[in-house]
Amino acid sequence: MSAPRPAIAVAGVSKLYRRYARGAHGTLKSALLGGRGPRREDGGVVALDDVSFAVAPGETLGVVGANGSGKSTLLKLLAGIVRPTRGSVSVAGRLAALLELGAGFHPEISGRENVEITGLLLGLSKKEIAARFDAIVAFAGIEAFLDAPVKTYSSGMAVRLGFAIAAHSDPDVLLVDEVLAVGDEAFAHRALEKFAEFERAGKTLVFVSHDLALVAERCRRALWLEGGRLSADGPSGEVVARYRERVAADEGERRAREAGTGGRVGSGVATLESVRLLDGAGRPAGLLRSGQPAMLEIRARAPEPLSDFVFGVSIATVSGATVFGTNTALEGYRPELFSGEARVLLEIPSLDLAPGVYAVDAAVHARDGAPYDYRRDVLRFEVAADRPGAGVWSPARRWSFSGGVRWKG
Repeated sequence: MSAPRPAIAVAGVSKLYRRYARGAHGTLKSALLGGRGPRREDGGVVALDDVSFAVAPGETLGVVGANGSGKSTLLKLLAGIVRPTRGSVSVAGRLAALLELGAGFHPEISGRENVEITGLLLGLSKKEIAARFDAIVAFAGIEAFLDAPVKTYSSGMAVRLGFAIAAHSDPDVLLVDEVLAVGDEAFAHRALEKFAEFERAGKTLVFVSHDLALVAERCRRALWLEGGRLSADGPSGEVVARYRERVAADEGERRAREAGTGGRVGSGVATLESVRLLDGAGRPAGLLRSGQPAMLEIRARAPEPLSDFVFGVSIATVSGATVFGTNTALEGYRPELFSGEARVLLEIPSLDLAPGVYAVDAAVHARDGAPYDYRRDVLRFEVAADRPGAGVWSPARRWSFSGGVRWKG
């Protein structure tokens, strides 16, 4: 038995957007007309580079990646808006795409007229549009503005209407680019319900989103684009986790480059060679989840033997509010000898910080406080959490209720 034909097949696709520069030697006439002379090709921008994948009928595929990674270009290729420079793209069945806010709408005419025109463009007959009209309007929630020109709509209203038309056109393949980013909470719930209906009906859905939790939860599979190339293709949870690790590593490197701007003071009798944040497994980390174990590692050096020394660290918000600070003297450690290279490790079994970015100061100093090497803002790290919170402390917690109180869900 032969395998079913893919709903989407992308084979060796590259897309180059060419750029042109004005010719240096135009005619006198062209110069007088503002330089409208000959143009020469000036390289180009590679939006996608040798991308291949296939999507099975009924599959829900998420696409993640940084801005400029090629996500929107990929959807435009799938929608047939642009053509590949190399390679081939094929889509089986009726396709509907919602790639830009209000794309395809005529701003001067009413929402009612735009529903009819857009429905026809998506392949619906006038009879089918009439049968689905009330459902489209109700889904979009624009009843009060139905006969107003679309140019008077907010961006949220335009995207709701565009999504409603596309979703009710009964497509075999639906392409969506960040549709939930501009909608309100009620619309987001309706859109997610529609996605679930599509999946149950065996439809194919491809959507781009910066909401990584949404991709991991709603998609069985995800693509990660980086610099126009396919960096990962697999189960959504794994792809999202790898992408988050890369983002965290890049942010950690950026913070490391920016850190240290607070200054460095000391006599140099002993020096801090490096300060790192490690996760519970001892791996360098730029992003940790609240409640996870963490370690602060200090590598220090004393060229001559020292008997008077203290190691200390403090954690603060980037605005300067101290969250936590300690040192070996406060913890009861009595110095005896520090000579040559040393590794000092502060273990934190549960980093109970609220979501945010934090800065670390580190120091080695004498017991009377005289600094040998005091480094302000030596590193920065980010804490993420499943739930938001105010302040900087995010302890493990649980609510309980009794009496006349009840909650939904």
